[in-house]
Amino acid sequence: MKNILKYVLPAILVVTASQADAQQWSGPKRKPAKPVEVKYGPLTPANRTDATMEAFRNYGLGQFIHWGIYSIAGNEWEGVSARGGAAASEWIRSWSGPTAPKDWKNTYDNLYKQFNPKDFDAKRWAKQAKDMGAKYVIFTTKHHDGFALWPTKYSDYNITKTPYKKDIVKQVVDAYTAEGIDVYLYFSILEWNNPNYMGKAPQTDEEKKKFDKFLQYTRNQLLEQLKNYPQIKGFWFDGTWDASWKSAYEFTYNLEKELREKHPGLIIGSRFRNDEHGSRHFDSNGNMLGDYEQGWERKLPAEFEWLEGHDWDAVMTIPPNGWGYMKDWSGIYTKTTDDLLDMLMHSRSMNGNFVLNFGPDGNGNMHPEEDTLAKEIGEWVRQNAEAVYNVRHAALTPSKLGYFTQKEDQLYLTVFNRPLNNIVRIAVPKNATLVPNSAALLVGGEKLALKPADIGLDLDKNTYYDVILPKTFSSDRAFVIKMKLAAPKVKSTRLMDAKM
Repeated sequence: MKNILKYVLPAILVVTASQADAQQWSGPKRKPAKPVEVKYGPLTPANRTDATMEAFRNYGLGQFIHWGIYSIAGNEWEGVSARGGAAASEWIRSWSGPTAPKDWKNTYDNLYKQFNPKDFDAKRWAKQAKDMGAKYVIFTTKHHDGFALWPTKYSDYNITKTPYKKDIVKQVVDAYTAEGIDVYLYFSILEWNNPNYMGKAPQTDEEKKKFDKFLQYTRNQLLEQLKNYPQIKGFWFDGTWDASWKSAYEFTYNLEKELREKHPGLIIGSRFRNDEHGSRHFDSNGNMLGDYEQGWERKLPAEFEWLEGHDWDAVMTIPPNGWGYMKDWSGIYTKTTDDLLDMLMHSRSMNGNFVLNFGPDGNGNMHPEEDTLAKEIGEWVRQNAEAVYNVRHAALTPSKLGYFTQKEDQLYLTVFNRPLNNIVRIAVPKNATLVPNSAALLVGGEKLALKPADIGLDLDKNTYYDVILPKTFSSDRAFVIKMKLAAPKVKSTRLMDAKM
């Protein structure tokens, strides 16, 4: 039995730890029963109030761009796509098994010799992002394949060795900055083809020496990016889950400190590092490791309370799970403009930003459907910008009709589900000091009738206000009702609750 437990218990512990990580984004966060001593915890205070962080809170909408040599493959090779056994678009280098082409990794590692995006125009991308309403962009400088889109001095596997040769990262940083869009650089720690990288924690002296070379290489590249592109506002890290990186907690703690010293105000998400106990995103006491929650990847919080006041953003794909370029979108559900607007306002109603991913092809063109979505989202956001930017969570009972946002004494309800009776009922706590006083359609400014509706439910903590939509009003998409908040004119009638 002892020998069996020797092998079974570690497996149980691994599963439990994995479930704990997943639970952070599927319900309220777990807290330790007793405080744990943590030496390598957060380096910045929770809820920073500096100008850079305030700007982050107000962005509302962002753009993610996954681009690299994987865009040449386009999520398939020799007619086999991810639906036929290949790995996902940006992961395709990891393809293995019976469906993988012969000598596939070597084939992939030489694709850089074909990378010559003749249509790439960073200014065109930036203009499209601005027209869509994006206030920041996250750009992939290096994904898990290790290929660098900038002329790094620390690796030969970079853009200068391609037919294209020019610094793509600089073009993106300059073009987006010129459009008034803040730039964050995506940087993968994990590198599949780096001889000094390993997934497991180094054990022997030789392994430790080897991985230390990788750590110094990573530090050099990050400092290089800060020097080359001083306009950037932050880093978006990925590939930090392996045991090797987790074992380097003292190094990563000091590296974060160095990055912040070199670039005051730098914003770093929660997935960069872990504490000495292996706790990622949040330390072992539940304190966030970074400036904002970075775990909302293709998911959204169901309840505002789950966030515990943290800043956060949601990064989202258009196909179910494809970040890099996918040639073929047929036969799969791709998110519509209405889907994405719903996710945008869901995020804004909970103080988060919504970041939509684009995967350009090997020539530097967006997918045609991405172009369409960007145009349609931009048209809606321009008309309803007041409810999207510089707004906060409204402390009201969530509405089944849509999402609330608030700016001082202005309350906005973005309606996705129009009631058949045209009565938009809003629940307000009976002890609220501010209640809806007037209402109008945000687009066009048409005034709407508003009346109290104290419907008298037993033990109800809310009272209600009804906004009446004209029967003649029509809209093809979600629409926004803007309400002015003021002190209540009358108090709710005090009636006896039922005895039970």
